Amino acid sequence: MDKSMIGDLDALPEADKLRMASMIDQLQVRDSLRMYNSLVERCFTDCVDNFKRKTLDKQEETCVRRCAEKFLKHSMRVGLRFAELNQGAPTPD
Repeated sequence: MDKSMIGDLDALPEADKLRMASMIDQLQVRDSLRMYNSLVERCFTDCVDNFKRKTLDKQEETCVRRCAEKFLKHSMRVGLRFAELNQGAPTPD
């Protein structure tokens, strides 16, 4: 966030700051839910191929675990990259 914008936020009345913080919290929850839903949908689609049993078989379970790990690692890396870009830091790429 630009420093001039932060200064503008400091000038807001306390009630507006609280509303802004609440909106940011809601957006973060929404984004977290979207990421979780995307993870579940993607891994389920890629890994589960039959519905003969209530539980996952060993191969499906391993696939889901790997898929989730990859998805979360990728999401973390993207978040770090955005943070680097936001700070104007040079990147090793």
